[in-house]
Amino acid sequence: MNLTTKYLGLTLENPLVVGASPFCDNTAVARQLQDAGASAIVMRSLFEEQIDAEQRALVYHVETSAESNAEATSYFPTFTEYQLTPDHYLRQIEHLKKSLTIPVIASLNGCRPGGWTDYAQRFQSAGADAIELNLYQLVSDPAVAGDQIEADMLETVGSVVRAVTIPVAVKLSPFHTSPANFVAELENVGAKGVVVFNRFYQPDFNIEDLEVQPQLRLSDSTELLLRLRWLAILAPSVRGSLAASGGAHTTEDIVKALLAGAHAVQLVSVLLRHGPRILSTLLVGLKDWLTERGYENIDQLRGALDLRHCPDPAAFERANYIRILQSWRV
Repeated sequence: MNLTTKYLGLTLENPLVVGASPFCDNTAVARQLQDAGASAIVMRSLFEEQIDAEQRALVYHVETSAESNAEATSYFPTFTEYQLTPDHYLRQIEHLKKSLTIPVIASLNGCRPGGWTDYAQRFQSAGADAIELNLYQLVSDPAVAGDQIEADMLETVGSVVRAVTIPVAVKLSPFHTSPANFVAELENVGAKGVVVFNRFYQPDFNIEDLEVQPQLRLSDSTELLLRLRWLAILAPSVRGSLAASGGAHTTEDIVKALLAGAHAVQLVSVLLRHGPRILSTLLVGLKDWLTERGYENIDQLRGALDLRHCPDPAAFERANYIRILQSWRV
C-alpha cells in the first residue's frame, strides 16, 4: 500500500504530520514520533511578541523600561516564560535536522506586519524544510474593518514568502467572510499551502471570583466537521497543499479528511492523550481501510467527497441546511 503524499512540495511517506506542539522541544521525543510513523513535524510557534520582547531586552537590557503601554504588554508572558527563546529555537531546528530524517517545519505566529517576519530567513538558514505561518488574531476593535485585517495578513505572508526559498504554509482561522477567496489571495502572494484551522482557546468565567480564566481543552472528533466542510470547498480550486488541523483522532477521521481533499492531516491532541505509539495504530488502520476497499494509494481517495462535481456548492449547502432544520419535530 502506497501512502506517499505531496505536501508543500515535500514528499512525505504518509499523510500523518505532527502539528505545532511541545513534542519538538525534546529531540528524543521527536525521534519517537518519527519511529512511530510521523511523516513530518511542525515545531511549536515562535511568537511575534516573543521576538519583539527579546529585541527590546537587547536594546534596553530590561524589559519593563521599554514598554510604551505597560498595562497592555503585561497580558503577555514575560520573556523568561516562553519555552524556547528565539536563539534556542534556531538551535533546536539544527538539532532536529541532525537527528531526524523527516521534514522539520518551523512555525511563526503573529498578527500584523513587522520586523519579526525576518526570522523566517533565520529558520531557513538553520535548516527548516518549510515554514508554517500562524496568523492568530482576535479582532475586537469595532473601528477595524475586515478588509484591512486581511490586507495586513496578505502583507505579512508576502514579506515572509519573499524572505525565503522554502515553502510557506498559512494556518488560518475559520472566521473569514469568504475563506475561498482569501485562500486564493494567499496563493497569489506566494503561499504554497493552507492549514485549516487554527483552534481558538476559549476562556471561561469564574462566577465566584468574577475572573476570566484561560484554559486549554484538547480537541475531539466533533471539531473535524468544520474542517471537512471547508476542505471540501477549497480542494477543487486550491493550487497548493491543504492540511487538516484539529479534530483528527481516529483512522476514520483521517480517511474523512483525505476524502475532503487534505494532503496532510496534523495530529496533536490525540498524541498528547495517547503518546507517540498511537501513530503506528492509526497508520495500520489507514492501510487496512484502504486495502479492504481496493485502493492502491491515497491519491485515489483524496478529494472523492469534495465539491468538485457539485455545480452549485452554495445551493447544495443551503439546501442541506434547510432540510436538516425542517426535519426537527417537537
